[in-house]
Parts: sequence; structure tokens; C-alpha cells
Amino acid sequence: MTYYRTEAALALSLLVLIAVSTAIGPTALMPWDSLSADPVRAMLARTILVDIRLPRTVLAVLAGASLGLSGAVLQGLMRNPLADPGVIGVSSMAALGSVLAFYFGLWSVAGGGIVGALCAALLLMILAGRAPGILTLMLAGVALSSLAVALTALALNLAPSPLAAYEIMVWLMGSVADRSWIHVETAAPFILVGWGLLFATGRGLAALALGEDVARSLGINLGRLRMMAIVGTAGCVGASVAVTGSIGFVGLVVPHLLRPLVGHDSRRLLPVSALGGAILLLAADCVIRLVAVGPELKLGVATALVGAPFFLALVLRLRGGP
Repeated sequence: MTYYRTEAALALSLLVLIAVSTAIGPTALMPWDSLSADPVRAMLARTILVDIRLPRTVLAVLAGASLGLSGAVLQGLMRNPLADPGVIGVSSMAALGSVLAFYFGLWSVAGGGIVGALCAALLLMILAGRAPGILTLMLAGVALSSLAVALTALALNLAPSPLAAYEIMVWLMGSVADRSWIHVETAAPFILVGWGLLFATGRGLAALALGEDVARSLGINLGRLRMMAIVGTAGCVGASVAVTGSIGFVGLVVPHLLRPLVGHDSRRLLPVSALGGAILLLAADCVIRLVAVGPELKLGVATALVGAPFFLALVLRLRGGP
């Protein structure tokens, strides 16, 4: 019963946050002002709601859910509490793809990020082999991530002007501000396909928690399970990073916060992690908008400020420190 109450509470909290997100911004207009008797005020309110606040809200929900869900899947797959989407290099490769698209003036920065994420999935499959072990998969991910970070730094170093380097750095900080329905439409198909693959791993991850031998005896194809997790993460996280920039720590923090409430069964943890990720990212975005007194704080910076102390506390707890 606790699980269903937790899930209902999270869903209700997300709905409340969505309503709050559509009501806050630099202008004092509220959603109900779109029904105003003043036609000018009503038109302005509808424009702000539909073209500015709603895309931002939807993108924060999609990206947050993707990060929370993929973090729970990867922690279950690798049986490592410190695993998150960055472990397999998908986030870094997606960021690299977007940076290269921006640097060379290609058709779409978001499209470049999605291509980078899909390349990460393909390279992981090649590097890790047909039946990758957990250690092999993690080492391949670290190698990809290191390569992507190095190439991103090279692009910044060779930027033709300080302004271009600055724009790249600002984008890498992560944000859902100034996004439109075009960004949502670009990312949503890949995100939804990725969600489908990740949710389908629930039963396999629950069996894997009992050990690889037990999972095999229950009919789980471990190679297929790992590939589904990789491709699903590449799809949803890669598409999210492609349109929002790099946003860290959500995939690491959310599963740890919710696991004590719903238990370790992945079939229960995955849905609430998706809800929790959406809540965390949307709440952070709402706080940023409410407290902004100058230039708006980047969302990736805000999540890092919250997530880094949590990460250090987790490391200390795992090693038996104070």
C-alpha cells in the first residue's frame, strides 16, 4: 500500500508543480488571464502560456523523467549505487554532438546531440562486445566519456571567437529556458521510445538483483537486457541533453531518495524514479525563476549544487565514514 500512496503522492506533486510552472515568470500574467475580457491581455497571456511557459514545463518534465528513470535502470543493471547516465558516456557524447553541430554550423544543434547519443550506444556495443560484463561496460563508458570531454574541450579551445566559446559554455551548463515546441517535438519521439525500452527492463532487473545465475535460470537474456538499457538510455537521455544541455546528478540522486519508500524491486522503482526525476527538475526550474534577481541561474548548475553534496555524503556512507 505504501508504494501506491507514494506513487499517487508523486503524481499529485507533479501536477501541482506543472500548474505552478505555468503561472510563474518575469511577467505577472497568469494562465487564467487568457480568459480575460480584455482581448489584448488575453492574447498576450495565451502567447506567454502556450509559446513560452508550456514548452519549458513539458521539456523539464520529459528531461527529468528521463534522467531519473535511466539512473534507476543503470544502478540496477550495474548493481552500483553510484551509476548514472554519465557512467556509460551517453550524456557526454550527446553534448559533444550538439557542440560539434553548433561549432560547424550544421542543421540542428538538437539533431547533433541525438546523433551523438546514438553513436555512443553503437560504440558501446562495439567496444563492450556481444555479451558485455558489467566491468567491461563501465570501462567502455568511461573511455567514451573521457573522449567526448576531451573533444568538447578541443572545440572550445579552437572556437573561432570568444563569443562562440562563451555560447558553447553557456549551452553546456544546461537549461530549459528559451525553448520552444520545436525542441519538444525534436526530442519527444526519441524520449518516448527510450522510456519504452527502459520500462521493459523492469522484470529483468528485478531478477538480476538476485544474481546473474539466478537471472539466467529465470530465463533472462542478460545480453539483451544490457543492450535495451544502453539503447533506451541513449534515446531518452541523449535526446534530453540534445535540447537542454548537460544536467547532472538527477539520475544519481532520485533513485536513492525513493528506494527507501518503495523498496528495491525495479518494477516499482522505475515508475516512481521517472516521476521523481520530473519533480526534481521542474521544482529546480521553478525555484530558479522565483529567486532570479539578475541573470537566471542555469539549471545544470542548480542541480550540481544540490547533487554534489548528496554524492559526497553517499560516498562517505558507502565507505563507512562519518
